[in-house]
Amino acid sequence: MVNRKTLSPESSPAAAYGARVRKSREDQSWTQDELAARVAYSSQHISAIETARKPPTLPFSRKLDQVFSFSNSADSFEQEWRDMRHGSLLEGFPEYVAHEGRAAEIRLYEVGVIPGLLQTPEYAATLEADAVRRGAITAAQARERVDLALRRQATLSRPTAPQLFAVLDEGCIRRPMGTADVMNAQYERLLEFAQMPNTVLQVAPFSMGARRPFSLPITVLTMPDRSLMSYAESSQRGHLERESAFVLPTLAAYHQLQAEAPSQADSVAMIERARKGMF
Repeated sequence: MVNRKTLSPESSPAAAYGARVRKSREDQSWTQDELAARVAYSSQHISAIETARKPPTLPFSRKLDQVFSFSNSADSFEQEWRDMRHGSLLEGFPEYVAHEGRAAEIRLYEVGVIPGLLQTPEYAATLEADAVRRGAITAAQARERVDLALRRQATLSRPTAPQLFAVLDEGCIRRPMGTADVMNAQYERLLEFAQMPNTVLQVAPFSMGARRPFSLPITVLTMPDRSLMSYAESSQRGHLERESAFVLPTLAAYHQLQAEAPSQADSVAMIERARKGMF
């Protein structure tokens, strides 16, 4: 075969996907033209996928599963695509997001950075650009993370919007992120959030010391049927807990945090001081 490109499946998820498409096709003794006819895409598209020059899509993956009889199997191309799509996200986070979008109440505590539900696009982009600089994710993955943060925020404006209680560690508003314009816009976003009818915003100051019950980010979801879930993250993974016996102590600690933290009015005043550089 002329100009056959040698694939290195280990080089990237897209390369591994492309190598698998080629192998599956060759196992059937099909040419690229023959596979293209079966999935209703061009042979140029098949070539670009096999050589990782073009990323796969969900519709394309489902077409492959149909022609190769992989649909609804653990090794389907659709599942591989989903794994690629969420490859830059912590384990457990995609599952959490699905529940977050249906929750009746969301209680979150964040450390160090403004949480995704409250970020401006510019703040989110600045945060992810630093991850790209450190080599933790690719530029494409950074764009996907920013897009996901913005899609998640749509839950706040749905017809049955959840009650959202947010307690931010003081470090969230003290840590500069990007330019002064980026931070000013983010402060404005927080102040607007505090004025929404279905939200409560508090800032837990450093002076709380040991009275702060959490040292890592935590979220508690109350679902429409009043069942509870909690989600916590470490640097390597996220964990979604569904057993009420384990969630209830976390919820109790969260209520203690809210009681100890300054009121929303005092917290808004703290954000105003931060915006004016008066800390």
